[in-house]
Amino acid sequence: MRNYFFLYLILAVIIASCGPSNKSDDLEANDQSSSSVMEEQVQMIPIQTPSGEFKVWTQRIGENPSMKVLLLHGGPGMSHLQYGNFKDYFPEEGIEFIWYDQLGSALSDQPDDSTLWTIERFVDEVEQVRQALGLNKDNFYLLGQSWGGMLGMEYAFKHQENLKGLIICNMMSSLDEYENYAKEVLGPQMPEEVFSELMEIEKNGDFENPRYMELLSEHHYPYHFLRMNPSEWPEEINRMMELVNPNVYVYMQGHSEFGITPGASLKGWDVRDQLKDITVPTLVVGATHDTMDPTHMEWMSKEAANGRFLLCPNGSHLSQYDDPEHFFPGVIQFIKDVDSAEF
Repeated sequence: MRNYFFLYLILAVIIASCGPSNKSDDLEANDQSSSSVMEEQVQMIPIQTPSGEFKVWTQRIGENPSMKVLLLHGGPGMSHLQYGNFKDYFPEEGIEFIWYDQLGSALSDQPDDSTLWTIERFVDEVEQVRQALGLNKDNFYLLGQSWGGMLGMEYAFKHQENLKGLIICNMMSSLDEYENYAKEVLGPQMPEEVFSELMEIEKNGDFENPRYMELLSEHHYPYHFLRMNPSEWPEEINRMMELVNPNVYVYMQGHSEFGITPGASLKGWDVRDQLKDITVPTLVVGATHDTMDPTHMEWMSKEAANGRFLLCPNGSHLSQYDDPEHFFPGVIQFIKDVDSAEF
């Protein structure tokens, strides 16, 4: 759930340091780096929507008849690139996974139609992707991070009969609770004058003020988004940020880093009372330094009928990158435990 103007700032840094770039160059670079590691299988899947047919991009890595993981990226409007390092962990464990760009993102079609950017339509899209890929209750694991975790929960509420396991990463079940955590816990960890200035900018709706991003880039993102020096961020994360679709992101999420901007379509989303309806094996992944409250996510794991909690003590919002030592062993163990009926 990242702020678009921060992404624009990162893009400016990339362009300044690397010279001219464009979308096709970046995507080609990603394809080349992936193909040098493993055999790829790319499939453009037709999706039926109320506005007609569009195509979404998927790429299957590996093959396993009983462990297939479909990855739902965050954003909304970002891309599969946030899972770039999964290729370094899942294949050696024999786990098949599928990179997937949701409609409006990166390698998928990007229609200019805001009526498509609803939770219900994205859930229907995931179901169509599942069917096209031949995923079913005997092999289908759904992993979503941030917005992808929200989408994963919503999919489970409607279609959990198709799931073998659900993995919710770095996403709370209430956006109001997320806003409270950001403003009451994370914000006060900053110097008082910094947080006060940020709240004044938010109060005035002055999100394009460069001071807003300047403060967040120094006092928030390196602590709670990705705990690395920005100069050391993985290339796939830089490309992900460059390729974000603001038309989707801003419409659904808005601009604020401390909640959902009033008027954004996700405002007020809350499924706390529905978690008990999720009966499939469920792993909830939280991180100590996340933008999302790990205590809330641990509670979520207990609300689900068959839940488990994984804490990444050194991680933040992208814990697969800043705490892979805990993220991947925990996720892999969950998948294998469910597969062997030892969960």
